[in-house]
Amino acid sequence: MALTKSGRNKTIDTSVQEGEAFLDCCVTVCEEQYNLDTIIDKTILGDMLKVCPLLPEKSVDLVIADPPYNLTKSFNGTTFSKKKEMDYESYTRQWLEAIKPLLKDTGSLYVCCDWQSSLIVGKVLQELFYIQNRITWQREKGRGAKANWKNSMEDIWFATSSKEYIFHLDAVKIRKKVIAPYRVNGIPKDWQETQNGNYRDTCPSNFWDDITIPFWSMEENTAHPTQKSEKLIAKIMLASSSEQDVVLDPFLGSGTTSVVAKKLNRHYIGIEREKQYCVWSEQRLKMAEMNPAIQGYVDGVFWERNSLPQQKLIQDETATSRTKGCKRQTKRSDSDIK
Repeated sequence: MALTKSGRNKTIDTSVQEGEAFLDCCVTVCEEQYNLDTIIDKTILGDMLKVCPLLPEKSVDLVIADPPYNLTKSFNGTTFSKKKEMDYESYTRQWLEAIKPLLKDTGSLYVCCDWQSSLIVGKVLQELFYIQNRITWQREKGRGAKANWKNSMEDIWFATSSKEYIFHLDAVKIRKKVIAPYRVNGIPKDWQETQNGNYRDTCPSNFWDDITIPFWSMEENTAHPTQKSEKLIAKIMLASSSEQDVVLDPFLGSGTTSVVAKKLNRHYIGIEREKQYCVWSEQRLKMAEMNPAIQGYVDGVFWERNSLPQQKLIQDETATSRTKGCKRQTKRSDSDIK
């Protein structure tokens, strides 16, 4: 007997048959593309190793890649088998060399990996790009081990095509509650005083502990086994791209990169070989038209985890302020008409 999902379970698990209309929105690329006209803001159904050589060179501002880690794992029935280190290194070099010509000279690349594959990914990246940093984020989920430490961290390598690249620091500062407010001559020092609490917008480090992986009660959650959260991708995208830039994800999975690009007013190109995941990607893109919110990113600010009450207070405060502003504008307009 088929199990019935809880009413609070928002996991997207639409089948290929049920999502045929979503699949019809995808495109295939079988010949060389001289511009982005037919593939911009599209999900490409295909293998990135075959598709990338057909895309126009120096056409992409940002690449966000979440390739298979060097683990044996099933993706919708297609199994990626753990390889010898030498073979995984060869695989990594192969797909990175396919990506390299597509990035603009000022372009950036972020590669997700676990702690074991990170050693290999970093080595190959260093050969082909300029490494700027290695981000470690706390994913938390996972079972403990009897004879080892629980594996709850993942890495994201940040590399660039050249020494000239985009980085919008102010766009990714984190809002933290001020516990011990410090004043100079009675004035707040590097923090803001509001009716709903005292806050400081701080520079983000390369350790991210304010991220959660998607779970069953979140609207963005899908049945994909290695889905990254929208908040995680939003941090990367806001820092290393500008509005209207082109963002490419060669291992699109359930579509998080494309969805975040749409919500943040970027152009996107996603490549995915599994029809099932293409369906979920297009379904989520459609949902984004109705709900452009990104959980944990409110009114242009990233919040610490478990700060939802404060987020809502600021949201309400901002909405009230905007409403009053609209009313004042309406009154001025009415008087102008009279």
